[in-house]
Amino acid sequence: MNKIEKLMTELCPQGVEFKKLGELGDFENIGVDKKIVAGQKSVMLLNFMDIMKNKHITKDILSMEVTASDSKIEKCDIKKHDIFITPSSETRDEIGFTAVIDEDIPNAVYSYHIMRYRLYEKNNVTPYFISYLFESEDLRTQIFKASKGLTRFGLSAKDFAKLQIPLPPLAIQQEIVKILDKFTALEAELEAVLEAEMEARKKQYEYYRCKLLSFNELGGERERERLKVLIINEIGDVCMCKRVFKEQTATMGEIPFYKIGTFGKEPDAYISKELYEEYKRKFSFPKKGDILISASGTIGRTVIYDGRPAYFQDSNIVWIDNDEEQVLNKYLFHYYKIVQWQTDGGGTIARLYNDNLKKTRILVPPLVEQARIVSMLDRFDALVNDISIGLPAEIKMRRQQYEYYRDKLLTFEKVA
Repeated sequence: MNKIEKLMTELCPQGVEFKKLGELGDFENIGVDKKIVAGQKSVMLLNFMDIMKNKHITKDILSMEVTASDSKIEKCDIKKHDIFITPSSETRDEIGFTAVIDEDIPNAVYSYHIMRYRLYEKNNVTPYFISYLFESEDLRTQIFKASKGLTRFGLSAKDFAKLQIPLPPLAIQQEIVKILDKFTALEAELEAVLEAEMEARKKQYEYYRCKLLSFNELGGERERERLKVLIINEIGDVCMCKRVFKEQTATMGEIPFYKIGTFGKEPDAYISKELYEEYKRKFSFPKKGDILISASGTIGRTVIYDGRPAYFQDSNIVWIDNDEEQVLNKYLFHYYKIVQWQTDGGGTIARLYNDNLKKTRILVPPLVEQARIVSMLDRFDALVNDISIGLPAEIKMRRQQYEYYRDKLLTFEKVA
């Protein structure tokens, strides 16, 4: 029998009591914004991202300076063992992140984007136990059900006060916190090591890719002699989809419409199937495997078109209608990552115009050499990025292990 099981048998053999969070402390959302107001005092700000990124808060973590009135500073005092919560977000997954204050933080206020939860004195409860409970499956489910909103979701102070938590004896809480702190520290240490290794491998991959595609060393003398230097205009025509106007889109629908802001991400606009079929039939449209290129904003981002029904914003997202008997799509996909795109910098947003795109030089080896390079870079890319291979899989496995034991530790039978 482990220590927690022994304590449970001794201290609460019939189960544990459940209480509403409002019975244990007060929720207050009286923070400040980031405006700098003349005549007010300069103070440090505890903000939303501080809570998202940290489980423990000390004064050294606060990095943003704002101004606030004396009355606001007095009301927003940040004391040791206060719990701060993210009460709202654009996604429900980001509601209920918590951090515990490890020391009094004078001359500081907190953002109105976060909420303070201060426990009553003489409660047999540790704030660190409550902070971990906010990660538990039961409390996450309650938060999801209680959250309200359309484009932004959240819970009010009254909503948080109604959430119920198990409250085992203090000795059990402290033992659970001790175990989860060790898990968290070990996970953080492992992630730091693995992420450093991943970063090193990414740099190694980028170096290797640059050497392969510049043919300075790894290509060899024979390959360099057989290289063609082509401009994109010689490889194929620059193509784009037919223009779609805003009134032709909707926030829900059948066919995803990707704009430059959602390119390579989740769509937030859709067009009808009828319009999609008509434009696909009448105008240029990418073939499966074509490499789509961002020509506005962040220039040169690439997506391999997978053939599924979708439509793309004209002029901002383009592709080359290349003949794969001359240049392989996947070779272009890798080569585009080392291209120095010549953009127009005259406006507020960088743009890659067709004339500049057509003049871009590409080093093109024979098809056999292209295929060899693609095979090598694909394997390296998968090792670095694929969640099911190598280091990312190790990080994922450790997180799942932590979540499994955390949920077991934070699940209790309710006293009859």
